[in-house]
Order: sequence, then C-alpha cells, then structure tokens
Amino acid sequence: MKRFQAKRDAAALNSRLVRRPIQRMVWLFLLPTFAAFCIGFIYPFLKGAFLSFCKFKLTSKWTWVGFDNYLKAFADSSFRHAFLFTALFAFVSVLFINALAFAVAYALTRGIKGSNLFRTVFFMPNLIGGIVLGYVWQFVFNNVLIKMTNNISLLSKTNTAMMAIIVVYIWQYAGYIMLIYVTGLTQVPKDVLEASQIDGANAVTTLFKIKIPMIAATITICTFLTLTSAFKQFDVNMALTNGTGSVASFFGNYLTNGTQMLALNIYNTAISKNNYALGQAKAILFFIILAAVSIIQVRISNKKEVEM
Repeated sequence: MKRFQAKRDAAALNSRLVRRPIQRMVWLFLLPTFAAFCIGFIYPFLKGAFLSFCKFKLTSKWTWVGFDNYLKAFADSSFRHAFLFTALFAFVSVLFINALAFAVAYALTRGIKGSNLFRTVFFMPNLIGGIVLGYVWQFVFNNVLIKMTNNISLLSKTNTAMMAIIVVYIWQYAGYIMLIYVTGLTQVPKDVLEASQIDGANAVTTLFKIKIPMIAATITICTFLTLTSAFKQFDVNMALTNGTGSVASFFGNYLTNGTQMLALNIYNTAISKNNYALGQAKAILFFIILAAVSIIQVRISNKKEVEM
C-alpha cells in the first residue's frame, strides 16, 4: 500500500513539473496575438486620441490646439444632425430586426419541413458586402420599385430614403441575428418544455413564460450586436444615398446631408473635406457615444435578465 502511494505521489510530482514549463510558455503563445492587438488597435487608438487635440495634415507636423477640434465638432450642425439621425435609425432598426429575427427563429424551431434550407436562405443576405448590397438595392429602388411609387424613387426624398436604408439594413442583418436566436431557442431544456405541456401550458404561455425568460442572455447579445452595428452603419448608407438629402435640421439649420449617419459624416469630414484633425475628434466622440450606449444597454438588459 505504501509502495503504491509513493508511486502515485511521484507521478503527481512529475505531472506538476511537466505542467510548470508549459504554463510558463503560455505567454509565448499569446505574444503574437497580443502584439498584433497592440499594433493594430491600441497604438492607433492612442495615437488618434492624441492627434484629436492637434491640428495636423498628412504632409505636415502636428500642432497642439487643445479642445478646439472638439468644440468645432459640437458646433457642427451636420454632426449633431448625423448623431440624432443615427440614434433614430438605430432605435428603429434594433426593434424591427430583433422582432423579425426572433419571429423567424421561433417559426424555424417549431419542426417545420425544410427549416435548414430556410435558415440558409435567410442568412445569405448577410454574406453580401454592404457596398455591393447598397448598389444592388439602389438599382432596385430606382428602376424596379419606382414603377410602384408613381415614378418617384424612395431615395429621392429624405424621409423615404431613411425608410429605404432601414429596409435594406433589416434585410441584410436579420438573418444573422435569426441564427443566434435559433441557437438560443434550441438550447432550452426539453424536460422543462415537457413539464410545461404536462401542466397544460399552451404555446403562447410556453413562449412568454418559459422560452423568452430562458433565452434572456441571447436577447441581450442580439440587442447589443444590432445596436452597435446600427450605430456603426457606413457602407449601406454611402452606397444608397451617400448622405444626401435636403432637410431642416433639428437645430433650425438647413442641411443638404439629411441622410448622413455618424460614420459617413466622420469619413466625409476627414477624407472629402481633408480635415483630418476634426474628423479624428469626431471619431473619438463617436467612440465615447457608442461605448456609453452599449454599456447602458447591457446593464439594462442584465437587470431584466435577473427579473426574468
């Protein structure tokens, strides 16, 4: 017995000695990814945050100007209108995408025939690049659907152009969110569903009292993804309208970029107007806004998860 115990202790000691060098090598394996993260994200972000306090061009050195770029960004009526337009777009998109995606996911998890085929078909629009998708839908709006709207394109008016952008974004992104909801719904324990059936719960009661509360974490993830993606919308916005659209802004100014969202506004400021300093300041403000909105959304969703 003692001999067996000694052999087991020796084996345990050897395994610990073998694991220690491997554990010390973990950082070596993490180093390439960490280095790429620092070079591709941390350094550009910190450098951009610094340059947002400077006046600079790509062909000249920087000059420290403090908060002047941020004051100009707040004073820019097009930037403020782009923020409100983006916020409204994100709110509507989040509601419709999650409602549609959940409805489709619920239908596809009810055991209908060809559900795998339907999942593939609904997900396919997400595989198309935003620029290509935008130009395809631009052709549809200007050459196909125009026959149903008295020869007036939906993209020709600011209000209807916003609706068109929302429709295209929902068509592109709902399939991706649908797959996440399908995964959540299929992971609901079958014994719980069987118990609810034995207790006499109908489909509606099972949905609202069992399935939805049990996929609260999935709802939080889907809401977070759609919210952040909607705020970062750029390619579809540029391809469909390029931000154009005459409109009286929320602040009493007349603008010619009524369908311009935040990402496109930052791009036009830096690239089209060649004002990189102001564009960088707007980008930092955009990051702060998006981070604040995301944190608030996640906290609210987590509280609702606890309530459920």
